[in-house]
Amino acid sequence: MAIVIGGVQWARAALLVMPRAPRADLAHIELGRPALPPLTYTMFCLRYQAECRPRRSFRGGPVRLTERRWEDLREINRTVNLAIEPVRNELGLAGEAWTINPARGDCNDYAVSKRHALLRRGWPARVLLLSEVAVSSSEHHLVLLVRTRSGDLVLDNLTPEIKQWSRTPYRWVRVQRPGRDGLWAAVGQEGT
Repeated sequence: MAIVIGGVQWARAALLVMPRAPRADLAHIELGRPALPPLTYTMFCLRYQAECRPRRSFRGGPVRLTERRWEDLREINRTVNLAIEPVRNELGLAGEAWTINPARGDCNDYAVSKRHALLRRGWPARVLLLSEVAVSSSEHHLVLLVRTRSGDLVLDNLTPEIKQWSRTPYRWVRVQRPGRDGLWAAVGQEGT
């Protein structure tokens, strides 16, 4: 039954259209004061140095969301969500190991795998921001935030839909800074 329901959700997700720009005050997440990255992100960067190295960019800011880029987001979100078997981390920090493209993993593995796939397709690192959120139970969860001129979009393993950050049910905790300093930023405003 779950496979049938999941198939319906994925079929419905395939019909999604490119998002329209939200209200100006909700289009982009408000980054607050600098914050240290999660310890597990630092460990990830030691293991996958190429994923975290500064990348030179001649342009700054969000990217234009073209039809091709929208297709990239939909395809990567769907492919990674289907490729990794979800496994809950019962060990807490001791069980954290952010891994790219594992057979089984948790939210961290989904988020870094999606970012990795988009980087390989030529997306600029400055717009692919790992983001820590809290779900309704206050448990922390990692998603990929993609900065576009149309607004910040969320790729999440808990849903096949790509949503505007302000339309997610999460409390936003911290986000990678688009700069090269390795710091993250506290979030100045919550989604609704």
